[in-house]
Amino acid sequence: MTDREHMEFDVVIVGAGPSGLASAIRLKQINPDLKIVVIEKAAEVGAHSLSGAVIDPAALDRLLPDWRNDHGLGKTSVTQDRFSFLTRRSAIPLPGRMMPKLMSNHGNFIVSLGKVCKWLAEKAETMGVEIYPGFAASEVLFNDDGAVTGIATGDMGITKNREPGPSYERGMALLGRYVLLAEGVRGSLSRQVIARFGLAEGVEPQKYGIGLKELWEVSPANHKPGLVRHSFGWPLDNGTGGGGFLYHMDDNQVVVGFVVHLNYRNPYLSPFEEFQRFKSHPAIRGTFKNATRIAYGSRAISEGGYQSVPQLAFPGGLLVGDSAGFVNVPRIKGIHNAVISGMLAAEHVARAIAAGRGNDAIMEMNGAWRESTIGRDLKPVRNIKPLWSRFGTLGGILLGGFDMWCHQLFGRSLLGTLGHGKSDHEALEPAARHAPIDYPKPDGTLTFDRLSSVFLSGTNHKDDQPVHLKVADPELQKASEFGIYAGPSARYCPAGVYEWVQPRPGGEPVLVINAQNCVHCKTCDIKDPNQNITWVPPEGGGGPNYSNM
Repeated sequence: MTDREHMEFDVVIVGAGPSGLASAIRLKQINPDLKIVVIEKAAEVGAHSLSGAVIDPAALDRLLPDWRNDHGLGKTSVTQDRFSFLTRRSAIPLPGRMMPKLMSNHGNFIVSLGKVCKWLAEKAETMGVEIYPGFAASEVLFNDDGAVTGIATGDMGITKNREPGPSYERGMALLGRYVLLAEGVRGSLSRQVIARFGLAEGVEPQKYGIGLKELWEVSPANHKPGLVRHSFGWPLDNGTGGGGFLYHMDDNQVVVGFVVHLNYRNPYLSPFEEFQRFKSHPAIRGTFKNATRIAYGSRAISEGGYQSVPQLAFPGGLLVGDSAGFVNVPRIKGIHNAVISGMLAAEHVARAIAAGRGNDAIMEMNGAWRESTIGRDLKPVRNIKPLWSRFGTLGGILLGGFDMWCHQLFGRSLLGTLGHGKSDHEALEPAARHAPIDYPKPDGTLTFDRLSSVFLSGTNHKDDQPVHLKVADPELQKASEFGIYAGPSARYCPAGVYEWVQPRPGGEPVLVINAQNCVHCKTCDIKDPNQNITWVPPEGGGGPNYSNM
C-alpha cells in the first residue's frame, strides 16, 4: 500500500449535519478566506440525516436571518400542539396550561432534517466551503506531541478478507489547524478522542434513546397541516421510558415516530415492535386509514443532557452538536442546539486562527457553551431524565414537571443536579428475570416487519467489504449476550442486522450479522450488555438513503 495523499485546510469538519454545516457557514461569515472542508459518509448530504423534526427557529434566525423567506426548505408552521397520556384504549389529554412555557411548540416549524442539511450545504458551498460526500472518516491523525492534526478517510475497495481489491484506493489525509467532530450521536472518531483525552472524566455517563420514524402520505380527510401531537404511556410499561409523536407536514404527509429510552431492563423488549404497536392505538390508527407508507428510518438519540456533556476541547479540535450531546429530552429537540454549538465553535476557532494558533486546545469552549443559549436551554431540564429513570413514567413526568415549573417561576431547582447512575448497557437485566413479550404479527397495512421497513430506508452497502460491526469476543457474545440475556441484539436492532441461529437441531447457536441491513443507528454499540460490539464506518457512500426524513 502507498502512503496517503493529503490535502491541507484551515479547518476540517467531519459530518455534514446541522452542527458541521453551521460551523462551516459561520467560519466563512467571519473570514471568507479560510479554507474549510466538510466530509460526509453518506452518498449525498442529508441521506443519513433523520430527526422528528420540529425545530426551534432561533438558531437559524441567528445563522441565516433570511431563511424564513426560502420556500425551498419545505417547512410547516406549527398550528396545534397536543400532549396526551395513552392507556391501552384511550388517550388522556394534558391541558396546555399544565406545561411549562419551554414545552410549547407554537412558533416552531415541522421540517425534514435531510432537506435542512441539503439547504445548509448549498449555502455553505456558495460561500466557498468544500463538501465531499461519500467519504467516511475512519482515523484521527496526530502529531508527535499527541495533538490532532487531521483525519484520514477510509480506504475504498477493501474486500471481505480485508485485502485490497481491484478497485482499491488508499484513503486520503485531510489536515487542518483544527478539526471539528460533528459526527452525530456516538460518532466513532468522537469516541476515540473522548477516550484518548479523558474528555468524559468527571461528568455523568451519556444516556441514549432509539428513535424510529415513518413518513406516510395520508388521506386529505385525516390531514391537519401544522398539527403536532406528543404522547407517553402505552405501549410501554411504567418502568420503560419513551413516547410517540405525530407531525402533520404539508402535501398530505404525516410523520409518525416513537422513542424508547435505552436504559430499559427487559431483554425481550423490541423498540421496533413497540413502535408498530403504538400505531395501532385507537387514537393513532385512524390517521393512517387509506394511507401509504413512504419511508422508514431509525437513529440513536443522546439523552444525557446538561450533566453528561463531555469537555468539548481537545488538542487540535472540538466536539460539536450530537457528538457532545445537546438534545433537550422533554422538548425532543436538538437541532437548534446543534446549530448554535457549530456557530460557537466556529467563532472560537476563527478567533484562535486569527491569533496565529493551531492544533492546540481551545479551552474557552468548555465554559462558553454553558453560558450560551445551549446551557440556558439544557440546565432547566437537566433532572427530567434522572427522575424518569428513577420513578418511572408517571412519577418521573410529575416530578419533572414540578422541577421545570420551579425553574420557570424561581429560576432554580429544589433538587440540585441529579445524576444518571448506570450506563444504558448496564441497565439490561438477565432474561431469567423477565418473560418473553408476545408481539402481534404485522398486518402489512398499518404495521410492518423489519425487512420491508429497511427496504423503504434505501439502505445499501457494497457486498464485498469487511463487516463494519465488530464483535471483539465471539465466545463472550455467545455465553453472555445469548446465554444470559437471550440474544437481545435480534430485538434492539431496528433493521434485522443480528440473528441468533442454530444451524442444526441441538447445535451451538451462531450469531449471524447481516451488515447489509445496517441503518447506522448505532444502538448495538450502545446497548450490548458487555460492550462487545463496536460500530465503525463502512465504506463511504453506504448505509441508508433517507428521502425527506
